[in-house]
Amino acid sequence: MILENITMPLFEEGLKKTKSVIIPFGAIEEHGAHLPLGTDIIHMYEISKKASELYTVFVAPPVYFGMCRSTVHHPGTISIKGDTFRALVRDIITSLYNHGLRNFVLISGHAGGTHMSSILETADAMMEELPEMKASVLSILNLGLASWDGLVENLKDSHAGEVETSVMMHLRPEHVIGSAPDEYPSFPPNILVRDKRRFWPGGVWGTPSLASREKGEKLFNASARGLVKLVKDLEMWEG
Repeated sequence: MILENITMPLFEEGLKKTKSVIIPFGAIEEHGAHLPLGTDIIHMYEISKKASELYTVFVAPPVYFGMCRSTVHHPGTISIKGDTFRALVRDIITSLYNHGLRNFVLISGHAGGTHMSSILETADAMMEELPEMKASVLSILNLGLASWDGLVENLKDSHAGEVETSVMMHLRPEHVIGSAPDEYPSFPPNILVRDKRRFWPGGVWGTPSLASREKGEKLFNASARGLVKLVKDLEMWEG
C-alpha cells in the first residue's frame, strides 16, 4: 500500500491488515558522470514498492534529502544538517505511530556513515519513548549482504558502480548516460579534509563496467524479496 496513492478510508482499512511501514530514505547526490542525482531514491523507493506487491505493508513517500558528508562538494549534491535530518526522521515516525503504525523499517539507498548513524540514533531513542514501536534500520548495502549472494562480481562495490548502475539500467535505462571509469575514494586515514572532491574526483566507488540490465533486474528482485523477509522478521520479533 503506497501511502501517496491511497485515500484516508483505504489507509484505515489497511491498518486492519498490517501495522508495518517501510520508510525509504535516499539523497540527492552525485553518482558519477553516468547516473542521475536521484539514484539512491529511485533505487530504494522502487524496491520498497515492489516489496509491497509481494507482501501487505505500507510504503511511505521517500525522504529525498539526507546527510552527504563525503560528496558534499560534488556538483548537484544536496546535504542537510544532522539536526535537521534527525528532526525529520523523528517527526515522520511520530506521525505514523500516532496513526496506528507500529513496525518501522527505515531503509536507505544512501549508505553514508553519518547519514545512517543519524537514522539509527533517532530510531533507537524513539523506541524508548514509544512503547509499542519496533524498528529496523539498514542501508541498501546491508540488505544486499543478505540477498545478493552470487549476483555481484566486485564485492568492494559501493557507490555508482556495478550494483547501482545495473539496477538503474533496469529501472531507468533512459537516465543512464554511458558508463564511468573504475574508481575508489582515496581519503587519508584518520584525517578530515576540506576539499573532499580532491580525494574522490569522479564520485564512483566500484566498477560500473561490470553492470548489465539483466544483472540489475536480478539484483532488484532479490532486494525486494530480502526486504519482505525483513518486514516479516520484524513483525515476529519480540524483545
